[in-house]
Amino acid sequence: MSFSGVTIAGAGLAGLAAAVAAREAGLAVRVVDGAAQAGGRCRSYHDPQLGLTIDNGNHLVLSGNTAVTRFRATIAATPPLAGPDHADFAFCDLATNERWTVRINDGPVPWWVMAKRRRVPGSRARDYLPLARLLGDREERIDARIATDGPVWARLLEPVLLAALNTAPAESSAKLAGAVLRETIAKGGKAMRPRIAEPNLSAAFINPALAWLAGHASPVTLGRRLRAIGFEGDRATSLDWGDGPEQIADDEAVILAVPAWTATVLIPGLQAPDEHRAIVNGHFAFPAPTGAPAMLGLLGGTAEWVFAFHDRLSVTVSAADHLVDRDRETLAQAFWADICAALKIDAPMPRWQIVKEKRATFAATPEQNAKRPPARTRWRNLFLAGDWTDTGLPSTIEGALRSGETAAHLVRGDHAR
Repeated sequence: MSFSGVTIAGAGLAGLAAAVAAREAGLAVRVVDGAAQAGGRCRSYHDPQLGLTIDNGNHLVLSGNTAVTRFRATIAATPPLAGPDHADFAFCDLATNERWTVRINDGPVPWWVMAKRRRVPGSRARDYLPLARLLGDREERIDARIATDGPVWARLLEPVLLAALNTAPAESSAKLAGAVLRETIAKGGKAMRPRIAEPNLSAAFINPALAWLAGHASPVTLGRRLRAIGFEGDRATSLDWGDGPEQIADDEAVILAVPAWTATVLIPGLQAPDEHRAIVNGHFAFPAPTGAPAMLGLLGGTAEWVFAFHDRLSVTVSAADHLVDRDRETLAQAFWADICAALKIDAPMPRWQIVKEKRATFAATPEQNAKRPPARTRWRNLFLAGDWTDTGLPSTIEGALRSGETAAHLVRGDHAR
């Protein structure tokens, strides 16, 4: 079945990636989203309490993320992604004030584990050998695959996997962890360099995508929520945006790029992840001190990562269900104390903002991973996109973009160029 046009419900990164890929293939595209702005969970906004434009969360990508590279190249996103020239990961243990930087060499042969100054303090080269077992793709918990103790686990693998999976690593899917590691650290430091949107997510991803779509006659309509989908036989036949059913033409497809909990309401019998994990972010109107690393991992505190921007300092806590209901000012004070200790700042707490995402990602456990649906549905003109679909990756920017590409590929059929 070939289609000449597609309606995409959802203007987050998955929906925008689907729209760009479909338009590149020559299809007529329209995008509709119920929110007041595009971007979904990857968005920026001006916060009046801070007096700054901030991101809803500190989303990290890696230099080996191929879909990120393709998407930004297509939409001509010129703001660079900031980060170190090499795969250097700085850490600070707030309990002991010990500091170290793991420096992964650029090439695929991991000789960095042989160099004492490059690897985790207190570790030996042979301590890294068990990590090869994580590169497999069999589904089980991580703690069934490798030992979850020792300096390599506590001082490198656990904090990195926690950020990537947004789930306690020991109970997380070894299959998802392996997919991340095979595409990054297994390819060497050139694929592992951390990259942060600068100056913000909207400038790096969303605004260039909207401009590209506008320039290719592909409108994005906001503030219009999809309320129902009509079905008949093997087709989706209508979309209801709140003012009655709108018929879907025979040569038109639909890509549903909405959160999992919305998709399961709209599509009868759809199985999708139904357990989620929170992320809590703190933002402080305080310029980064000279020499502060762009990204610093913290152990022994409340915050887990500190991100340094020219106009603000931000922190992120993953799998933050234990914090999400805590008083906002109490969180801000705890985060600021961690920042001061880590960056050696002696200053009262500046203007701040706490941003909580209670359902930031699906829980990256084997059980939840098994519930992820494919992009193709049993209706021949209805397809799914979203980081919660079966991308093979955890809930990340890379996974969201790939899901959009996959859905567009299924739609375009003979239209692929």
